[in-house]
Amino acid sequence: MAIGERIRFIRNLRGMTQKWLGQAVGFPQKTADVRMAQYESGSRTPKEDLVKALANVLEVSPLALSIPDIDSNLGFIHTLFAIEDIHGVRAEKQGDEVHIVFDGSKRTMDESIFTMLSAWADQAEKYRNGEISKEQYDQWRYTFPAQDTTQRWAKVPSQELSDMLVEALKAEDK
Repeated sequence: MAIGERIRFIRNLRGMTQKWLGQAVGFPQKTADVRMAQYESGSRTPKEDLVKALANVLEVSPLALSIPDIDSNLGFIHTLFAIEDIHGVRAEKQGDEVHIVFDGSKRTMDESIFTMLSAWADQAEKYRNGEISKEQYDQWRYTFPAQDTTQRWAKVPSQELSDMLVEALKAEDK
C-alpha cells in the first residue's frame, strides 16, 4: 500500500476528514482538504517532516505510513524475496497452506527482528483469543514499538513523571 493510501486508511480509521487532518498539520483552512487529497491520491508525495507531522496527528508511528509499496502482487512477492535475502526467511508449504518461516535459530535473523516478530505473534494470538479487541490490536500495530510493553524497546515514563506519581500517591496516603 502506497503512503497516500496508508494516510487515507488510518485517517478513515480515526474518523477524520481530509480538511481536519490538513488543518491539524498546518495547512490553511482554504486548501487543507485539497492538499490532503493530493497526498492521498499519490499526485504529491509528503516530505519526511510532513510524514512525521501526519503520524503525530494520526497517533501512529511514521513507519506505519511509509511502508513499502506492496499494492501489486508482483510488488508484494518481490518484497518477500528481499526479506528472504536480508533476513533469511523461507516459504514452506504444509498441505493447502503456505507459511513464511522466520527461524530465530538462524544466524541470518537479527535477534531484535525475531523478538519483534514474537511480540507481534503474541498480540495476534491475544486478538484471536478475544483477550484484546481489534481496536487494541490495531493500536498496538500502528504505534509499534511505542505501546509494546513486552520488550525492552518500550517507552517508559520519564523520571519526572515517575517522581510526580510517587509524590501524588504519598500525598493521597496522608
